[in-house]
Amino acid sequence: MSETVVITGGGTGGHLNVAKEFINELKKRGIKTIYIGSANGKDKEWFENYENLDQTYFMNSRGVVNKNFFGKIKALLEIMKESFKCLKILNKYNVSKVISVGGYSAAPASFAGIMKFSCSLYIHEQNSKMGKLNIFTKSFSKELFSSYEKDSKVKNYPVKVNYFNDARIRTELKTIIFLGGSHGAKAINDFALSQVGFLKEKNIKIVHQTGINDYERVKEEYSKLNLDLNLDLFAFDKNLDVKMKEADFAVSRAGASTLWELCASCIPTLYIPYPYAAADHQYYNAKFLNDNNMCFISREKDLKKDLLKECFQKDLNKMSNDLNSSIEDGSISDMCDIILENK
Repeated sequence: MSETVVITGGGTGGHLNVAKEFINELKKRGIKTIYIGSANGKDKEWFENYENLDQTYFMNSRGVVNKNFFGKIKALLEIMKESFKCLKILNKYNVSKVISVGGYSAAPASFAGIMKFSCSLYIHEQNSKMGKLNIFTKSFSKELFSSYEKDSKVKNYPVKVNYFNDARIRTELKTIIFLGGSHGAKAINDFALSQVGFLKEKNIKIVHQTGINDYERVKEEYSKLNLDLNLDLFAFDKNLDVKMKEADFAVSRAGASTLWELCASCIPTLYIPYPYAAADHQYYNAKFLNDNNMCFISREKDLKKDLLKECFQKDLNKMSNDLNSSIEDGSISDMCDIILENK
């Protein structure tokens, strides 16, 4: 009988990106793959009709974080109810392995993987500060993969090969990219607008992802400046790797996927972490690099007009060179080797 593996987790793009990498790798190897996510996040949008999956299930699971006491109890009871539904799915397909990429979407199938005696749970933790679900399930897992944990057998982050293929050492500063995520980051957008005069003076092209929610406002603010700018302004682009390829410097949030994509691309970056991220994980994601002089960090509250100028005065070529050795390709293949070899 051929092996069947469940991929679970999602809710945000970072989790879903990693899930997709696992799904694609398992498909290449001819492994029957089932995805179990939540009906309440972006999971359906990503995977409901994804051709590399044999089956999909979307459970009525919701997050527990940032809820009041009764909200937490209700969410936990719902998760347990959905866990038993997942256990039936695991038994129906004789699932031998569950791979969790974290997020509240992963809770029901992860708990089902623990309950099923003949099944092994594997976890990929994206962030420097482990999520609460992964903290709880870690001791029940066969293996935990993380770029930040010392005892992780695979430390490289799963990044699309495009970023490695397009990587180059930055020797000149001709283009800057501002990245605030698909929904946008007002602090990054406002910071970009405050830098326009300086960047125009330096003849630096601006590539600016505003996010969907803030595009019209930012577009209007640029037009008010009435400057003849070399500007590529957009709300969101599915081929963001093409935009990033052009950049010689970035200003970005510090979500794990974006951070490691920038590393794989060898792009020196000023990270402005999302201040309300769980356990302040975005700050610690960036701090991991900053401790080795491979990036710049600023809290939103500490942003100042001369900050970009100060960054540009550093040795960005050396930083780009150092980033070249911060991550290597092939991590998803290495993780799947370990998962599929384990009995």
